[in-house]
Amino acid sequence: MKGRKGWRVLMTILAVFNVGALILILGAASPDGPKKDKVEVPRYKSVELPAKVSFAGESMPLDRFYVKEALDRELLSNAYFHSQTIRYIKMAPRYFAIIEPILKEHGIPDDFKYLAVAESGLNPRAISPARAVGFWQLMEGTAKDYGLEINSEVDERYHIEKATHVACEYIKDAHVKFGNWTMVAAAYNRGMNGVQRQMNRQEEEDYYDLLITTETARYVYRIVALKLILENPEKYNFYISEDEKYPTIPTREVEITGSVDNFADYADELGLSYKLFKDFNPWLRENKLTYSGRKRYWVQVPEL
Repeated sequence: MKGRKGWRVLMTILAVFNVGALILILGAASPDGPKKDKVEVPRYKSVELPAKVSFAGESMPLDRFYVKEALDRELLSNAYFHSQTIRYIKMAPRYFAIIEPILKEHGIPDDFKYLAVAESGLNPRAISPARAVGFWQLMEGTAKDYGLEINSEVDERYHIEKATHVACEYIKDAHVKFGNWTMVAAAYNRGMNGVQRQMNRQEEEDYYDLLITTETARYVYRIVALKLILENPEKYNFYISEDEKYPTIPTREVEITGSVDNFADYADELGLSYKLFKDFNPWLRENKLTYSGRKRYWVQVPEL
């Protein structure tokens, strides 16, 4: 009896299950039956490469398949690194307003502002694993060679204007050596001597045919990819309104006329918090400044 009863219970359960499944199937097939919202599956597309591309007025040879594919790689990397690239688009107006006039003053092509994006991500406090520092990622030896002050209290590699002037001097010297802006950009990353060694070894003067370290081999392509996106963000599906971009902050210069024992007190006298004062003057590395009188210092004070 127990066995037959159990069998009947099992058959009843299966019958109920089958009927329910049939109802669901018929309901889904019926125009009036239950419907589920259609889920849109994201579609990722390749980026469109322009027919012509240039850096600093020099054409990129996209007719070479390896050049075209290398640019495609960097465009994909930056077009789909959404959070980072959106931040670049937002920050660019603030910092380009500072460096564009300095590049023009030195006769450096405007495209080199995108080199700064590639170097530091427009971060004045950036420090690389190799200890390159600041907006233009200057090494200590190079910075000192070009006249920047670096000690325990002051590091002018963090001073955007002064570092930009030094970067321009280095770029001009590299252009005298190599004679074209594309190789200058490569030399900014690898160093003039490092690039020259590979040119001599390979008997090659064309950056696009030079076998070099992976970072430098990708470097110019990355700069150009950033240029293409920042010049025409909508083409790469970045829609950032003007009011979303970070504005330039007007500042005034104040000369430091003597030693400062405590920049927290000094900032307070200027009507600023210590944080905001250091944000606008990151080249002041300590809480104090020893003033010898041999050099004059000016700090930036935001007009809030």
